[in-house]
Amino acid sequence: MIKYCAFLRGVNVRGTNMKMADVCQVFRDNGMDHVSSVLASGNIVFSSDNPVDKLKIVLEAAMSKCFSYEAFLFIKSEEEITLFRRNIPFDIRPDYHIYAFVGLPGIEQVLLHEFDNSTKAADEKAQVIDGVFYWQVPKGNTLDSTFGKILGKKNLKDKFTSRNVNTFEKILKLMH
Repeated sequence: MIKYCAFLRGVNVRGTNMKMADVCQVFRDNGMDHVSSVLASGNIVFSSDNPVDKLKIVLEAAMSKCFSYEAFLFIKSEEEITLFRRNIPFDIRPDYHIYAFVGLPGIEQVLLHEFDNSTKAADEKAQVIDGVFYWQVPKGNTLDSTFGKILGKKNLKDKFTSRNVNTFEKILKLMH
């Protein structure tokens, strides 16, 4: 069995509220094994023998039906998540957040283009490594930054989700 993490988009924000225990039950009811959640922001660790494309279809349909919303899941293997963490291009510092973005193929280039055309705070940086977009932003500026506001655009909402690198560390600890 392969260990995966499903990153749910838009969970427990803007009126889409759900208990992670209920989400985990949906995953179990649809044949996933060793299911558990990490934080309340929609990170579900599980095991399956099925390929990602099939898992995405089955789990999005089940989540949409159970919670009456249009579910968007991005499913990554333990190996991919390990690379996300290993490839962080910025030094981890206490006064900065670093985010990695998980999404549709090619979204990293769209995000980089948007970042390059935005006004930046001091030491706000972005870089793409192995198809993953990384963003460093001073703490307290995430939602106020020009780029942070761009991330909420309607035309981007179903194409990616982001997680703080600390979340990836918690996910990897649970997977091991």
